[in-house]
Amino acid sequence: MTRHIAIATCAELPDGDPDDRYLVAALTRIGFDVSIVPWDAPQTWATFDATVLRTTWDYTARRAEFLTWARTVPRLFNPVAVVEANSDKRYLAGLARAGLPVVPTTFLEPGEPVELPATGEFVLKPSVGAGSRGAGRFDAAQSGALHGARKHAEALHDAGRTVLVQPYQSGVDTAGESALVFIDGTFSHSIRKGPMLAPGTHHQLRDEKLFIPENITPRQADPAEIELAGRVLAELTKGLAAPLLYARIDLLPGTDGPVVVEAELTEPSLFFEHSAGAADRFAAALAERLG
Repeated sequence: MTRHIAIATCAELPDGDPDDRYLVAALTRIGFDVSIVPWDAPQTWATFDATVLRTTWDYTARRAEFLTWARTVPRLFNPVAVVEANSDKRYLAGLARAGLPVVPTTFLEPGEPVELPATGEFVLKPSVGAGSRGAGRFDAAQSGALHGARKHAEALHDAGRTVLVQPYQSGVDTAGESALVFIDGTFSHSIRKGPMLAPGTHHQLRDEKLFIPENITPRQADPAEIELAGRVLAELTKGLAAPLLYARIDLLPGTDGPVVVEAELTEPSLFFEHSAGAADRFAAALAERLG
């Protein structure tokens, strides 16, 4: 019997993106029938043997609606409990409490005073966000920067968003950001992202693009990065009965080694085109889960 898999996307990307096409091809090769469907489309999701979250990147403006939908979907990957916990970056506080090296993060809730660093460069971004929308880089030493940062934070608060305040990790300007991809709980491959925020840049939540274009190149993760990413994934999946189908841990170069900037367990790009066989490993892991 042919199994039918849904790849969940958003209305702005009805055919997914290139990453999705690699996955569709891999699933098709092993006999799956695959449909790419916007998550908010009128659809009976129980007709699919499994639904895999991929490019559902508009959910950040409608997280409550997205989670309500996700709770109704049978055989969702990753599981809805993981999606609920991971779709708000306040999970970083839990990683820090567990003793993992995380970019120092302060959370400003809507209605709270906007307290900003008095020195150095820092980043503001929404706790529910994707594609760098709503992110900004500010330098307290620059004239008018603190005023601009405050206005940016207030705009995020007005939109009902919790604001993250983080010191800018300058090592990213030369070394870039590392994204480590895990499939079925095992490290698969990694890529390098070029720096996303030029000095003084800030992106509005309502920027026209669904995501800010990225400069991606393949890279070999070093042992310290793989070890840290594995510890992060282990912390975030404690108590789960099985490894996650997919995960991506994003690291920045810190003064004393790599530090965690994000742990993407909901709808991350997995950069299949940069690792031969990765999409096939993903397809095989899904097939094993479905028996």
